[in-house]
Amino acid sequence: MRKNLFITGASTGIGAATARLAAAAGWNVAIGYRSSKDAAEAVAAEVEAAGGTALLVPGDVSDTDLIPSLFDKAGELGPLHGFVNNAGIVAPTSRVEEFTPERVREVFDVNVIGAIMCAREAVRRMSTKHGGPGGSIVNISSAAAYIGSPNQYVDYAASKAAIDTFTKGLALEVGQDGLRVNAVRPGLIETQIHTKGGEPDRLERLAHMVPMGRSGSAGETAEGILWLLSDKSSYVTGTTLDVTGGR
Repeated sequence: MRKNLFITGASTGIGAATARLAAAAGWNVAIGYRSSKDAAEAVAAEVEAAGGTALLVPGDVSDTDLIPSLFDKAGELGPLHGFVNNAGIVAPTSRVEEFTPERVREVFDVNVIGAIMCAREAVRRMSTKHGGPGGSIVNISSAAAYIGSPNQYVDYAASKAAIDTFTKGLALEVGQDGLRVNAVRPGLIETQIHTKGGEPDRLERLAHMVPMGRSGSAGETAEGILWLLSDKSSYVTGTTLDVTGGR
């Protein structure tokens, strides 16, 4: 019997790659997205082609009042066994002295507050304490959390450092409630986030800094996420997995 998975930010990049890989591994997938409906529909078609049931879940995780309804919609698949807390944004490259409160607030509204409130809803639905089946939550952090991203987006890096700490704390809190909570820190990965940050050439410019000498793919990141979702990682919680090529 297929298990049910909800992924936020699943229309492109790492979220989309995770949805495709999950479907091939036997999951049904609720595909969260904010505005890229066509891309989300394309991912849904791939999920269904792999034998899974796909469900589109539109919504913005920065609207905390909306988050419970997103999980209600995802729950139409059935009880959730997995949640990938993937939705995130980056602001254009800038130094800290040029930041505005509005910029920092927008990054933290999505990457921290939205992510924490999404995890709250996942716990309320998945935890055995609340009558759920148990399962696995995977938060998406970033290598920026320890690199710091100077001269680029220190606010984004700080938001992902918050996710690292949140992952550890939540894992300790719900460890006896049938839930495992882990995170993945992608490194220099081939996604659209670099263009959104105003650096479309970032992969080529920084690849030499990676010990493996290349950037990674969204699919390679998804492999780590799927392992943490699966029973193969049944004794792993409170851990953050680096998918960084050694950086």
